[in-house]
Amino acid sequence: MYAVIEEGGKQYRVSEGGKIRVEKRPEDIGTVVTLDRVILVGKDDGAVVGTPYVEGVSVSAKVTDHGKEDKVIVFKYRRKKNYRRFRGHRQQYTELAVESILSGD
Repeated sequence: MYAVIEEGGKQYRVSEGGKIRVEKRPEDIGTVVTLDRVILVGKDDGAVVGTPYVEGVSVSAKVTDHGKEDKVIVFKYRRKKNYRRFRGHRQQYTELAVESILSGD
């Protein structure tokens, strides 16, 4: 069984035992969080699509790590104008280990 969840403005496909990296969340490491914005649930007999979310389904995940992604370089340049801007950005993330997909049926 798998599910597609919405977290931090992005969509993630999760299954039990998997890990995902989402936008930074305020919870401490070891905390169990419940993600209830489930868009789709895939089962053996087909998929259930929500409008916009599937009722009675949630995903239970444990916070395993906080960190920063690799640096992304932002370089702006205008030729012949003596204009150069060089910036770097490292997005913070929270790593979640998916424990279970809880369905209402």
